[in-house]
Amino acid sequence: MSAVNAYAAPREGDPLEKTVIERRELGPLDVLIDIAFAGICHSDIHTVRGDWGPQQYPLAPGHEITGTIAAVGAGVTRHAVGDRVGVGCLVNSCGECRNCLRGDEQFCTQGAVLTYGSTDRDGTVTQGGYSEQVVVTEAFVLKIPDALPLDVAAPLLCAGITTYSPLRHWNVGPGTRVAVVGLGGLGHMGVQIAHALGAEVTVLSQTLSKKDDGLRLGADHYRATSDRETFRELRSSFDVILNTVSAVIDLRSYLSLLDVGGTMVCVGAPGEPLSVGVMSLIGGRRSLAGSNIGGIQETQEMLDFCAEHGIAAEIETIPASDINAAYERVLASDVRYRFVIDAATFGS
Repeated sequence: MSAVNAYAAPREGDPLEKTVIERRELGPLDVLIDIAFAGICHSDIHTVRGDWGPQQYPLAPGHEITGTIAAVGAGVTRHAVGDRVGVGCLVNSCGECRNCLRGDEQFCTQGAVLTYGSTDRDGTVTQGGYSEQVVVTEAFVLKIPDALPLDVAAPLLCAGITTYSPLRHWNVGPGTRVAVVGLGGLGHMGVQIAHALGAEVTVLSQTLSKKDDGLRLGADHYRATSDRETFRELRSSFDVILNTVSAVIDLRSYLSLLDVGGTMVCVGAPGEPLSVGVMSLIGGRRSLAGSNIGGIQETQEMLDFCAEHGIAAEIETIPASDINAAYERVLASDVRYRFVIDAATFGS
């Protein structure tokens, strides 16, 4: 075991504090990563505050991790010391169930091991990337292409794959009309990826305050949902709607924007249930779906795709001492578009 500096929530509802956590001894198939950057995801806030159920504390969040390999176990073959690597939301799975075998480790029937707040195979609780180092099984470590700087690559490990996976699953490409609901941490990645896939992209946001950003990132159109004419004029206009907001919305209005056979995919997770009238679906053979992150192979595919197309997260880099203030700014939608922590400051 080794002790490393970290930031963790000591109890539910408490601000994160500087602390020390333990990392397991390097096993034969493990790699030790010196963390360079850790992105702040809205999920981090929900988890440490107990919004998604009780947690074991202290808890260090963070599942958008980039860095370099400092040491490898004797049996490691996929990675070497000095490699630029990343770790996303997963650090283990059974590797044997039907979902794992087809590359969907996130849906492991035995329960995927999440990067933090999850019970690992040895019975310990995983601690995330708000720390100086992490030990991860080599199969769950991703290669960061040289074309991607480590700071802007960090949010791709969650926000990037969360939007890439559904766009690929629903066959977005040339000739596809895609609407992205919300231009935040997820939405700004969804716009870039959908554009690079060849789709015609429309951003649907409450106001036009981020219109210039949306068009710069690759959107062809930008419409305000506070204007009810938007829903009248865009009726039956889209093949896919990617809903990235974590707020309650009027599903009936948004479903009306789908063409016959279209699909609305929710990747944002509001704290309250959403209700839908079945006729909103039946009337146009429309579908309402949800999507999670992708598996390890798909996540690597996403990283390579982003490197090839010059896609990266737009970030604000902060020291660890600003984490709690950053959390409040995330909740107030006061970030364009993702906070990334400089891991060199965890020990400051």
